[in-house]
Amino acid sequence: MDFLPIFVATKDRKVVVVGDGQMADAKCRGVLKTAASVTVYTDSPSDEALAWAEQGRIALRCGLPIASDFEFVTLFYAAHESDAVNDELALLARDAGAIVNVLDRTDACDFITPAIVDRDPVVVAIGTEGSAPVLARQIKADVEAMLPADLGRLARLANSFRAKVRALPEGLARRNFWKDFFSPTRLSSGTSDKTLRLDLETLLARHMGAEHEMGSVAFVGAGPGDPDLLTLKARRLLHEAEVVIHDRLVSRGVLELARREAKFIDVGKKGFGEQVTQAVINEHLVRESQAGSKVVRLKGGDPSVFGRLDEELSALADAGIACSVVPGITSAAAGAASLKQSLTRRDRNSSITLMTAHDAKGYAEHDWRQLVRSGQALAIYMGRKSASFLQARLLMAGADNDLVITCVENISRPEERRFTSTLTQFAQRLDDDNWNGPLIIFVGIGKEQVSHAANATSLKELSHVSY
Repeated sequence: MDFLPIFVATKDRKVVVVGDGQMADAKCRGVLKTAASVTVYTDSPSDEALAWAEQGRIALRCGLPIASDFEFVTLFYAAHESDAVNDELALLARDAGAIVNVLDRTDACDFITPAIVDRDPVVVAIGTEGSAPVLARQIKADVEAMLPADLGRLARLANSFRAKVRALPEGLARRNFWKDFFSPTRLSSGTSDKTLRLDLETLLARHMGAEHEMGSVAFVGAGPGDPDLLTLKARRLLHEAEVVIHDRLVSRGVLELARREAKFIDVGKKGFGEQVTQAVINEHLVRESQAGSKVVRLKGGDPSVFGRLDEELSALADAGIACSVVPGITSAAAGAASLKQSLTRRDRNSSITLMTAHDAKGYAEHDWRQLVRSGQALAIYMGRKSASFLQARLLMAGADNDLVITCVENISRPEERRFTSTLTQFAQRLDDDNWNGPLIIFVGIGKEQVSHAANATSLKELSHVSY
C-alpha cells in the first residue's frame, strides 16, 4: 500500500480548503460530517458554499491563504484550478505541519479521502489509492446495501454498555459477547432502545455465567499461497484465532486474513538453512493453548502432507489439549491445476507418489529403481536444494536422459512461474534462472509430454518424448 488507512481526530482541529466550484464543495462535504473547523478560500463560492457559511458550518475567505493562515491547521485540501498554485500552497501548509491532499494528483498527496459509507459511529472507508474512483463508488453502493440504516443507533447503544462488558475476561469472552449481540437478527430487528438495553443486560448475564472456554489448536491448511483457495472453515478459524503459529511458506495474503490483534509466531523452516526445532514449535503450541487461547497452527499446503502433523498432534495429546485438523490444497494438486493437467491419466500413469527430497537427516533416500520401473509419476516436494541429488539418483536408477521434468515455483501466487525440461537439464536451469521460491518438481508430467506419450506405461517409457 502507498497510503495507510487511518481515521484522523477532527474535534477542535482546523481544516483548510482552497478552490472554486464543485470539486472544492466535494472536499467540504466529507469534512463537514466531522467536528472540524473548516475554512474555505474561494473567489467564486457556490450557492451550497454560501449556504454553509450562512449556517455557520464553514468560514468563507476570498483570495488565497498566506503562511500564517496555516498555523495549527491539521488538513489542507488544495483544489485550485492551477497546479502551480496548489504546489505553492501545499509547500506552505507542510511547512506549518499540515498534511496535504492535492486534487487529482495522488503523487502530490500526503493523504487521500476514501469513499465513505456513513452509519455514524460506524464508518466504512473504501479506497483505491486514486487508481479507480468509479470502482470505489461501486463498492460503496454494495456496502451501503449490506449495512442496515439503523446500524449506527445499535453501535451507540453498544458503546454505552462497554464499561459493563469489562466484567467479562478480556479477549475471547468479550468477543463472543459482542458477536452474539451484533447478530444478523438483532441488526435487522428495529426494536426500541429500551428493549435493546434489556437485551444487553440479559445477554451479559448469560455470558457471565458461561463456563470459561479451554484453549484449543486447529491445524489449518493454508494451501499453496492464494487466499482464495482457503476453505470457508479455514478462513473462519483464522479470523477467530487469538494466536497464529505459521510456517515460512504461508503467504502474506493468507496471514492478512487473521485479526490484526492476534499474536503471530513465525516458526518457519528452510531446507538446509535456519531452523526452528520441532521441540520449540511443540512448546509454542502447548504454552499458548494452555493459556486459554484459540490457536491456529497454519501450515502451507495440507497439514498432513510433509507437515510433521503427527509429531505436533502427539505433543498436544500428551498435554490434554483439544485439537482439530482442517485440510488444505496441497502443492501437487495446485501445481497440476496450474498446468491444466491431471495427476493421473489413463494410459500414462495410474498412480502418483508424493515424496520429499530431504528429511530430518538430510537428502531423502528412496527405492529409486522401483520408482523408475513402477509406471507412476512423481511429485517431489522441497526439492530445490536437492535437485542435483534427485537428478543423479534417477539417472543411476536407469531413468532416461529425456525423462520429462516440470518445475513449478510459487504455485497460485502472482509471481508463479514454471518450465518443462528433461532430467539431464532441469537442475542446471533451476540454478541458471535463480529459482529459490517454494517449488514442486513433477517427474513424468509436463505439457510437451501429453500429446506424445499416450501409450507410455512407465517413467522410463515416458522419457522417450520428442521435443
